[in-house]
Amino acid sequence: MQIEDIAIETEEIQLDQFLKWAGVLPSGGEVKALLAEGLIKRNGEKESARRRKLHRGDVVEIEGMGAWRVV
Repeated sequence: MQIEDIAIETEEIQLDQFLKWAGVLPSGGEVKALLAEGLIKRNGEKESARRRKLHRGDVVEIEGMGAWRVV
């Protein structure tokens, strides 16, 4: 699996904001739905909180869509 690097301008970013910033998902509602289905992982672990704080080096993966690293 190829991981795409996405640069942020702050020390941390919320999961839902990151996925919108990266252009992966258009809304927080879609993030919430994918979390409920268990399709989003953070650093290899299933994630359940859309407002989880991400930091540089964290990798977010959505099953069937791809993976993105916070840089």
